[in-house]
Amino acid sequence: MTILNLVSNNPLIDGRQSARAMMVRKGLQILLHDMRHAVLPELVLASGRRADLATVSEKGEIWVVEIKTSVEDFRVDRKWPEYRDHCDRLFFATHKDVPLEIFPEDCGLFLSDGYGAHLVRDAPEHRLSPASRKAMMLNFSRAAAHRLMMAEWASGRSFDDM
Repeated sequence: MTILNLVSNNPLIDGRQSARAMMVRKGLQILLHDMRHAVLPELVLASGRRADLATVSEKGEIWVVEIKTSVEDFRVDRKWPEYRDHCDRLFFATHKDVPLEIFPEDCGLFLSDGYGAHLVRDAPEHRLSPASRKAMMLNFSRAAAHRLMMAEWASGRSFDDM
């Protein structure tokens, strides 16, 4: 039984994401789900920046994935190095029309087609400090719980409907 319908009035699709970025995101989410990662899109970090995708692996490793859909998109964005302060591994994700050689070698890289994704290059590990890990895990779990509650409320269903 479906508990919630997140399609209508989804606050995680706020118009800033292009159709191409959403295509990359969907394929990547499918792969990360298969890899048994918990995935949150558009997670606001302690720095005030927003990670396109933040994930937590089964072992508690935290990844941040930055989605880039064009050379220009990558060229104008200079905030991505700050994401290293919030994860154990930093990745980029893109699609087939973006040349892969533009992405830095010291970051991981995914290639997505919207139906799945492929890990082109693994990211080097740079472990978070225990305090940073705790802060990030609290942020992740609180954001996930808040989104679930808001989705439940937005469904309009009550216990009488069950």
